[in-house]
Amino acid sequence: MTTSSFFALLLLSLTFSDLFLQIGGFNFGINYGQVGDNLPSPSDVAVLIKSLKVSKIKLYDSNPDILSAFANSGVEFIVGTKNEDLPSLRDPSNAQRWIQQNVQPYISQTKITCIAVGNEVFDYNNPQLTTSLLPAMQSMHNALVSLGLAQKVTVTSAHSYNVIASSFPPSSGAFKQDLIQYIQPILNFHAQIKSPFLINAYPFFAYKGNPNQISLNYVLFQPNSGSIDPVTNLHYDNMLFAQIDAVYAAIKRLGHTDIEVKISETGWPSKGGPDEIGATPQNAEIYNSNLLKKIEQQQGTPARPSVPVDVFVFALFNENLKPGPLSERNFGLYYPDGNPVYNIGLEGYLPEMTGEFDSKSNVLSINFVCIFAFLLFTWELSRH
Repeated sequence: MTTSSFFALLLLSLTFSDLFLQIGGFNFGINYGQVGDNLPSPSDVAVLIKSLKVSKIKLYDSNPDILSAFANSGVEFIVGTKNEDLPSLRDPSNAQRWIQQNVQPYISQTKITCIAVGNEVFDYNNPQLTTSLLPAMQSMHNALVSLGLAQKVTVTSAHSYNVIASSFPPSSGAFKQDLIQYIQPILNFHAQIKSPFLINAYPFFAYKGNPNQISLNYVLFQPNSGSIDPVTNLHYDNMLFAQIDAVYAAIKRLGHTDIEVKISETGWPSKGGPDEIGATPQNAEIYNSNLLKKIEQQQGTPARPSVPVDVFVFALFNENLKPGPLSERNFGLYYPDGNPVYNIGLEGYLPEMTGEFDSKSNVLSINFVCIFAFLLFTWELSRH
């Protein structure tokens, strides 16, 4: 064996070693919901998140215990305001008070980067909430400016995909006509302060509603013939990327090409009711594992191939108190006891599982040492 051959093998072993050591986590965002009475403590969740190498968390509130538990973790946080608080947050003094109570005490140690003002507000068809959304966003931003935090924390709001009237082909993307009067000034605000437009996109719901017409492989990122947008001639082989580009098209239709779209929620349930076709652990495993591969590969959509998709997976845990159909309580990657609902290659662990995880890590380390020793021994033999 030549020296160059040896180093080639050594490099190969290092590559596989790195793969082994990193298979336990991906660099992605996740939604940390708390609608359950059996969830682990925030300090335990902090251990789980660290083991997963999750870089971003989205909350639906500003839970002080969670923000404190993640002090000095380096994890970025989107914190949220409650929808019912929107009318009061129109008042600049209330907005400033909210930030002083929910952001300022933690931001020196916990990396809060964004405030989501409300969640899926337009779905409630509540005129008071609808008309309060933009003024509340503006008041929150102005308060951040007054407090000297606007360079660290931005303001946005998460919308359901129901705001989109047309999504296929993606180039035909358009917002619902009755919402444009509200969304247009919100887009202007996003462009002004350079904050992202957040959308909750679930191919599962599209498939559930029309399983005879929509290919399961298309929604699960599995091999399929896909479709071609007749206007742009771009090829789409999965629904989520088509949905993202449809949102970009809808935004462009209202005069903006300067706003980034981020997926604030997407996921697949592992269990559902009799009418919830496709809600199985097998499909959930395929959807989320394929999604994480695309995130890991920093893939962009066909219309924006150089811009990696920015995604928050829904959700960290199954939440047993969520209302609605059975699927709503079964979107989690993990059970509350820290065990994975299905295997997508993540090796996260809660503190009580540390011993088991450490033993796996030790096996990987030993394997690498054995590989290295074998290569070194073979090289020495070749010299004699």
